[in-house]
Amino acid sequence: MLVKTFGSAIYGVEAITITIEVSVSEGQHYFIVGLPDNAVKESLQRIETAIKSNRLYMPRTKIVINLAPADIKKTGSAFDLPIAIGVLGASDQIFSPDKLAQYVIMGELSLDGTIQPIKGALPIAIQARKEGFKGLIVPMQNAKEAGMVNNLEVYGVSHIREVVQFFKEPESLQPISVNTREDFFENQNSFDVDFNDVKGQENIKRALEIAAAGGHNLILIGPPGAGKTMLAKRMPTILPPLNLLEALETTKIHSVAGKLPDNASLVSRRPFRSPHHTVSDVALVGGGAIPQPGEISLAHNGVLFLDELPEFKRTALEVMRQPMEERKVTISRTKISLDFPSNFMLLASMNPCPCGFFNHPERNCTCPPGSVQKYLNKISGPLLDRIDLHVEVTPVSFSELSKQSNGESSSEIRERVIRAREIQSKRYEANDSIYTNAQMSSKHLREICVINTVAENLLKRAMEKLQLSARAYDRILKVSRTIADLANSEDIQTEHVAEAIQFRSLDRASWAG
Repeated sequence: MLVKTFGSAIYGVEAITITIEVSVSEGQHYFIVGLPDNAVKESLQRIETAIKSNRLYMPRTKIVINLAPADIKKTGSAFDLPIAIGVLGASDQIFSPDKLAQYVIMGELSLDGTIQPIKGALPIAIQARKEGFKGLIVPMQNAKEAGMVNNLEVYGVSHIREVVQFFKEPESLQPISVNTREDFFENQNSFDVDFNDVKGQENIKRALEIAAAGGHNLILIGPPGAGKTMLAKRMPTILPPLNLLEALETTKIHSVAGKLPDNASLVSRRPFRSPHHTVSDVALVGGGAIPQPGEISLAHNGVLFLDELPEFKRTALEVMRQPMEERKVTISRTKISLDFPSNFMLLASMNPCPCGFFNHPERNCTCPPGSVQKYLNKISGPLLDRIDLHVEVTPVSFSELSKQSNGESSSEIRERVIRAREIQSKRYEANDSIYTNAQMSSKHLREICVINTVAENLLKRAMEKLQLSARAYDRILKVSRTIADLANSEDIQTEHVAEAIQFRSLDRASWAG
C-alpha cells in the first residue's frame, strides 16, 4: 500500500514542503531515497524501535520511503515523525490515511516514542498556510512558536501515540491558541539593565543616543575597566521597539538557527549578539555544509557587539564589509544560493594599545614605540570607514562613582530616539532601501545634509587642523543630520557639526602618537 505524508525542509530562512511517500509491499529490507543525509537514514532505526515500544506493528516486508522532490538534500532528524506516521498508514494501522494529506507533520522521535523539538517551526508554519494545508502537527515545545501563524490549525504533541490517536479521533487534540500581539507587546519594554545605573560617562551616553537615533555604527576606545562593555550592553534599551514585521523576520532567523527557547513566541526585543573574538569566519557571517545563519544574521534588526575588536581574526572582520553595506549576506554553494538578512548596527570596543593605557589620565603606557599604531592597524581602513562614531572612553572618577543620584533612564533617552527615527521615517518614506541617516547615499547626502557657510568653514578648519581623513567628511555630515533630528531642527546648525566633529577620534593623524 502507498501512503503520502507531508513534512518540510528549511533552506535559508524559508521552508520547502516535502512529500514523504511510503510504500509497503512484498519483499525484504527498508529503503529510504531522495537525497537523505545520515540523520535521515538513521531515522529508520529510531522509528522501528519507537513503533515497537508502543505495541504497534512494524512491517517486516519491503518498505520504500521516497522524499520528494528527490533532488533537494534532506537533513536532520525532524523527518522521523512524518515517516513513522507514513509507515503506520501504509500498513493499515491508521484508519483514515486520506486525512494525512491535510496536515504537515514534523518531529524527532525518541526510542520510546517521545517527540523532541525541531528547528524552524515558524517558517514551516508560514509555508504550510501558504500552500493551503489544514493544519500542522509539531512537538509541544514548538507549538507556541508555530501557533503565531493565523488561519492554520497547529497541534502540539508530546508522544507518537497522540498523533496516531488524532488520526483516529480528531477531537482528541485541540489546536493551540496564541495571542501573538498580547505576548509581543507585554515583553517589549522589559529589560534587566538601564542607563540610570551608569555613573558619569555622559559623553558616552550621548554618543550611544546619537548612534541609536541614526542607526550609526560606533566604536568605543578606552582602557580596561572604563565601562565600555557595560555601556554597550545597554544599547538595546534605547533602540526603538520592534514592529511586528521586524519581529517576525527576527523570529524566523532565530527559529531556523535553533536559538529560540522552548515555548517561545515572537522575539519581542531587539537582538544583542556578542560573539567571542575567537569566532570563526563561518560562525560570524554564516555558511557551513548546510548553510546556517551566522552572528550577523542573528543580530538582524538589532546590535552586533564585537568586544576587543583588534583581537578578532582579520579575515572574519573583512568578510563583514559587504553585508554591512548590502544589509544581507549571500551564501553560495554548488547547487544552491541562499540570502540571509543582516541589517544590524555594529557596536565595537577596543583598548587603545596592547597594554590598554595609552592616553590614560593617571597611568603610563608601557608599550614600545610604534606599537599603538600597529595595534590600531589590525582594523582595516575600509572597515573603519563603515564606523561613523569613534568615541574615547575615559575612566570614571571616584567622585562620580560615589554620587547617590541616578542618571537619565533608558526610557527617557528612548523617547528622544523614537522621535528622531520618526523624522527619518518621513524623510525617506519615498525610498524603500533607506530607513535611517546612516544608510544615506552620496546623492541623498548632497540633498539632505546642506550646511551653512559658518558650519562649512568650521568643518574645513577642523579637517585641516586635526588632519582628518577625507572619509570623515561624509560621516560627519550624516552624524550632524542625526544630531539635528534629535534637536528637532529642520536645518543642520553649526553646533550640530561641531558636536559631530568630536566623534572622529581615530581619523586624527596624530591620535596614535
